Amino acid sequence: MLEIGGETAPGFEGVREAFAANLAGGQEVGAAVGVYVHGRKVVDLWGGVADPGTGRRWERDTLQVVFSTTKGVTAACAHLLAQRGELDLDAPVAAYWPEFAANGKERVPVRWLLTHQAGLPVLDRPITPAEALAWEPMVTALAAQRPCWEPGTEHGYHALTYGWLVGEVVRRVTGRSIGTFLAEEIAAPLGLDLWIGLPEAERHRVSRLVVPKVDLDALTGTDLDTLPEATRDVMAAFADPTSLTVRAMSVVTPPLNHDDPAEQYAEMPSTNGICTARALARFYAALIGEVDGHRILSPGTLAAATAEQVSGVDRVLRMPVRIGTGFGLPTPEMFWYSPTAFGFGGYGGSLGFADPATGLAFGYVMNHIQEGVPDPRAAKLFDAVRSAL
Repeated sequence: MLEIGGETAPGFEGVREAFAANLAGGQEVGAAVGVYVHGRKVVDLWGGVADPGTGRRWERDTLQVVFSTTKGVTAACAHLLAQRGELDLDAPVAAYWPEFAANGKERVPVRWLLTHQAGLPVLDRPITPAEALAWEPMVTALAAQRPCWEPGTEHGYHALTYGWLVGEVVRRVTGRSIGTFLAEEIAAPLGLDLWIGLPEAERHRVSRLVVPKVDLDALTGTDLDTLPEATRDVMAAFADPTSLTVRAMSVVTPPLNHDDPAEQYAEMPSTNGICTARALARFYAALIGEVDGHRILSPGTLAAATAEQVSGVDRVLRMPVRIGTGFGLPTPEMFWYSPTAFGFGGYGGSLGFADPATGLAFGYVMNHIQEGVPDPRAAKLFDAVRSAL
C-alpha cells in the first residue's frame, strides 16, 4: 500500500479515499492534489513515486512540470499588468513590441495573443530547442512571421507560441522576464512554489516524467471511417504531418524534453511551469479571493479576464473550445464545468482551475502522462471534492 501524505479538512475525507484509489489502482505513479475553498486550504495530499528510476518518493515539497497548465499563470501576469494600467489589452502589440508589426500584424491587439486569434500557432521555419531556450530567436521569428489566417477572424490553439508571444509583451512592458515578474509580483507575496524558469537550487525536488510510448502503428492503422465524425477529424489531423495541428505541436524541432534540467531552468511560458499542487490551488484561490491577505486580480479584472471571447471548433485542436482572455473555459461536457469556472489543463493530466461561484480552487499535478480528455484521475478527485462541498 502506497503511503499518502498530507491532510484533509473535516468533510473532505472522501478526496483522500479517491486519491488513494487512483494510486492503488495503478493509475498514478506519483501525484498530488490541493484544494482551497473561500481562501482556506481544505485538501493537501501527495503520494507515490517521484522518480521510478531511483525509487525517490513523492514528498510534501516535490515539484512537477505541468505543461500547458502554465498558460493560466502566464495569462494572470498579463492581467495583473492591465489591472495596474501598465498594459492595454486592446492596444496593438506593436505599441509595446514594434518589431511585431511586420507582415501585416501592425493592428493585432494584445488581446488576440491571449485568445489564440493572432494566427501565429506555427512558424515557417521550426525553432531548435537551443533557440527556444535562448528566448530571442523565438520572439524574433514570431515578430517576422506572417499569420496563417487573418488575425481576429478565427481561433486556433497556439500550443507553444502563446508563451513567447505573451511573455515578450510582459518583458517589453516591465523590463523583466515573465518568470521574474511571476516570482516577484505573484509567487513571493503568496509564498508559492511556482516557477516559470526553475532556480537551479530547486532542481532536486522535481519529479521525473513517466511518458508511455505511443503506438504509432496502431494510430496509422486505424480505420478512420469506423470512428465518430468528431473523433475522425481529430485523428486525421494528428496523423497528417502537414496539418496545422501537427505543425503547431512541432514549432520546436526536435521536440522539447521537459525532464532536461536546461529546459526547466529556461522560461517557456506555454509549457514549462513547475509547481506543487498546493501552490497551483493557492494561486487560483488568490485569483478569486483573498488568501492570507493577498489577492492577485480584482473582481472586475477577473470578470473581464474570464468572460468568453471565442467559442467553437478550434482550427488546431479540431474540437470545440471556449476561451476567455487567456483562460480556458470548460464546456458542458467537461467534469469541472460551471458557468463561472475558468482555468487551464496540461498535457498528460495536470489541471488548475477556480470557480468564483463556489469559492473553489483546485490544483492537480502528476508525473504519469496519460492521453485522453477528460483525465479520469482528476475527474474522480473532483467528484469527491464536489460531494464534500
